[in-house]
Amino acid sequence: MKSYRILIAVFLVTTTFKVSAQTVLYDTAEKPQLISKQFAFTEGASTDKYGNVFFTDQPNNKIWEYDISGKLSLFLDSAGRSNGMYFDHKGNLITCADEHDQLWSISPSKKIKVLVTDLKGKLMNGPNDIWVDNNGGIYMTDPYYQRDYWTRKKPDLDGQKVYYLPKGSHHPIMVADDIKQPNGIVGTPDGKYLYVADIGADKTYKYTIGKNGALSNQILVINQGSDGMTLDEKGNIYLTGKGVTIYDPTGKKIGHIEINEPWTANLCFGGKDKNVLFITASTAIYTIKMNVKGGE
Repeated sequence: MKSYRILIAVFLVTTTFKVSAQTVLYDTAEKPQLISKQFAFTEGASTDKYGNVFFTDQPNNKIWEYDISGKLSLFLDSAGRSNGMYFDHKGNLITCADEHDQLWSISPSKKIKVLVTDLKGKLMNGPNDIWVDNNGGIYMTDPYYQRDYWTRKKPDLDGQKVYYLPKGSHHPIMVADDIKQPNGIVGTPDGKYLYVADIGADKTYKYTIGKNGALSNQILVINQGSDGMTLDEKGNIYLTGKGVTIYDPTGKKIGHIEINEPWTANLCFGGKDKNVLFITASTAIYTIKMNVKGGE
């Protein structure tokens, strides 16, 4: 009888583990909901601590807010051609102000503070995407994409790299130069690992985060690059480009969300319970209810 009970216990534990491991991330019968299609090109999706989502309409030089009640409103005009964005721990919106290749901090009252203007006297390529670590330091990718509103026609810097801006500093430190064209970037909540998408080589790498923001132990995780990217609470990795492709932490593809737009640029988890995937795609924004919460 005792052996029988043990077998039942083992079966229940094993079954529970399998069910947990195979959690359905979203209802595949449900299509992403179109919220609005009034923009020129949407980017920079980021959520504040309340679940409100902010995103950019870069060609129109604006930052918009989509709040937890479903209201869409203009947050900031003349937004420095902001691209990638991320909230710091004080509620400031950190933005890649692409107009003059700067990094900005925008307070909740919309006061702008310029964090980075140059790199040792040279213009950066164009900060593109960012992630703020637990210490308040900022990781940023710096690919070169020629803009029609720039007067320069070539980069000031040699190579396209990943930088780290320590809290309180205005001087970025190069932490990765082993990538062809870095773009999407996101770190794990425990601050141990950083994912960087190499859109130029169509790869996504994982780094170990060390002391003072240093990166080491580059590991190829996924044979796909990405524009923006995010993580869920289970550590799954969400990449953009042609719709949204989801990979588990080992790099195994576990899902794909089709978006009927030419390009999916960015995404984040928003909503009151942080279980709504918010997606910027070309001229539009979409949402889809998830069975997992955000995990950045």
